[in-house]
Amino acid sequence: MINISRRNALGSSVAAAAGAVLARPYIANAAATTAVVWNNQGFVKEEDEAFKQVVSDYEKKTGNKIEYSIMPFMALNQKTISALTSGDVPDLIFHDAPATILPQNAWNDKLLPVNDVVEVQKARLNPSALAASSFYNSTSKKRDFYLCPVKMGTTPFHIWGDLVKKAGFDLKDAPKTWDAYWDFFKQMQAPLRAAGMRKIYALGLQVTTVGPNDSTNLYQHFLEANGGGDIVTEDGKLHTDDPKVREAALKATTWMSDCYKGGFVPPEALSWNDADDNNGFHEKLFLMDLDGTISTEVAMIHDKAKYDAAVTMRLPNRNDGSPMRAFIGPGGGFIPKGAKNVDAAKDFMKYYMLPEVMNANLKTGLGRWIPAITDLCKSDPFWLDPADPHRVAYTSQALGTTRPLYNAFNPAWGQVEAEQLFMSTVSDVVKNNMTPQAALDKAFKRANEIFAKFTFA
Repeated sequence: MINISRRNALGSSVAAAAGAVLARPYIANAAATTAVVWNNQGFVKEEDEAFKQVVSDYEKKTGNKIEYSIMPFMALNQKTISALTSGDVPDLIFHDAPATILPQNAWNDKLLPVNDVVEVQKARLNPSALAASSFYNSTSKKRDFYLCPVKMGTTPFHIWGDLVKKAGFDLKDAPKTWDAYWDFFKQMQAPLRAAGMRKIYALGLQVTTVGPNDSTNLYQHFLEANGGGDIVTEDGKLHTDDPKVREAALKATTWMSDCYKGGFVPPEALSWNDADDNNGFHEKLFLMDLDGTISTEVAMIHDKAKYDAAVTMRLPNRNDGSPMRAFIGPGGGFIPKGAKNVDAAKDFMKYYMLPEVMNANLKTGLGRWIPAITDLCKSDPFWLDPADPHRVAYTSQALGTTRPLYNAFNPAWGQVEAEQLFMSTVSDVVKNNMTPQAALDKAFKRANEIFAKFTFA
């Protein structure tokens, strides 16, 4: 079992200064070098501008050149997979959510270790982000760092506060445990429809088998809330034979299926992609949902009325009253095997991971991502400024009890995600009239087959 708590702040200014010296770009005085970089397009334009600023500042300081391309998330995924397959790779790929790509390709020896880059800031990095940056290589028979983490995201609740009031409720009365918290919002659907919002739904549950990330993310939160969060442990083992895991999964599948069949979830949610719940929230198709980062709110930041009407809330406790461990997914740069300018790529990432550079970059990006060095959130008032309740709630969750994504423990989980195994149990109950037990038997059997292909030394 892994239970990673937040690392204490470094109190020594001497240590901080030493770290800055170590992290200084190391080829700045050599002949100018060009690195080819592919970057994930931001959710808002400010994120892209922030990346361009890092590039510009780095080029001025070092004389090196960063030849970059910015592309949407799915396009970057497809191009990355194609490049790693063909061997025609860039020098660096900067990715917001690399957990679906890195574990499998590290296992298959398609990436270069970046231990020397991570080591510079290792003592400062958030433990969960750090844990989710190292992966097992089946060729070398060991774990190495393959991601240079700059940012990290977690998953809060997104709620229309104005609609809660319109329904006659107060968010201060929201229960403190998982199922009761969701049920609190279900009861608002009827009064909102009676008030004229005839097509609104209470919950934006991503019960989809189409979107690549959101549905699995949602399901693993339900597992955690019901006491089955250790379905995959740090040793890479899958625990579908654990009665606690099975009970948690049964509760999760049954609860979400009942919500859908009870009419509390938009019918089209069964085929949503990862952007559809964001769009549905903005259109007030539903009252609340659970979704990664504060992209939902940041997309409305230039519409003050909407931005102020939305509310971001931290995770409630598990159903047994114990604290939820918030899942952490880091983003940053990784280097494909076959890159031609490895030194330049590493140098750029050492620069990018400097605390002052990391912090400025993510602030310019409107705080959608949290610094992988989370002590920056305590030293810079921006991150916990009560004037922005979305950012402060989101950041506070990341500073609490956290855990890495399951992908960090075993690349098999990436295949589980790709096949949408666990949310498929809800689909099987709703569409195929299977019992939750039968649906889980099917999913667990397939998950065991996938995990059996990955043997650790």
